[in-house]
Amino acid sequence: MKTSALKQIIFLLVFIILLSVNGLFSQTKDPDVILNSVKEAFTVIEDYEVDVHIKIDVEFLKVPEGDAKLYFKQPNKIHVESEKFALLPKQGLDFSPLALLDDKYTAIYEGDTTINGIQTCVVKIIPIGSDSDVILSTLWIDQTRDLIMKVESSRKPTGTYTIEFTYEKYQDKYDLPSLMHFSFTVDRMRLPKGMGGQLEAENGKAKEKTGPVIGNVYLNYSNYIVNQNLPDDLFDGPKKEGIKEENK
Repeated sequence: MKTSALKQIIFLLVFIILLSVNGLFSQTKDPDVILNSVKEAFTVIEDYEVDVHIKIDVEFLKVPEGDAKLYFKQPNKIHVESEKFALLPKQGLDFSPLALLDDKYTAIYEGDTTINGIQTCVVKIIPIGSDSDVILSTLWIDQTRDLIMKVESSRKPTGTYTIEFTYEKYQDKYDLPSLMHFSFTVDRMRLPKGMGGQLEAENGKAKEKTGPVIGNVYLNYSNYIVNQNLPDDLFDGPKKEGIKEENK
């Protein structure tokens, strides 16, 4: 083979390799840019109130379905009112991305995937510092609307939880959840004695169940009222008579 032809082949191979490398780098997304867009998109919602229907499905709890009124105000104020007590998941009740991304963290872009027909990018968040009880969180983000579609988080020592969101557009401009599915896994050994459940053994004696406890909470949101300038004393004032509430 002539030297000139060999040089041309080598040049062509190098060119192809450079194109491939450039293509790989061009597909890499900046996770901090993605997360900042999500936070910025949510800042247009200064406050809201919404009706919430709660359904709790946990094997060791018998909780009737209930309703509550939820109030939110930036950056992280929450006030909940319910005529009857409901076990509300603290981690799932506040779906504000500002609260989720408030602490220092390192973000890693993992790739793209599809959830329920929606193209999302996957970003992993590793908290910086020992104060956080979160070990690792994974977010599935719809970049078209800058919305978090799913969160999976590992916490110490309670276990893992997952939140999946379904959104609707309210007042023709605000994308807010219409349904939130909160699922969690807890080590049965960490539950108070007697709450882990029992199985009937062959000899007629009950024995403790083994394996993790899996629970599900379904929150249906309706009748949003957005940006009505809710007063601060709604969140900081004393409890109302006859109503149980949870403040954050």
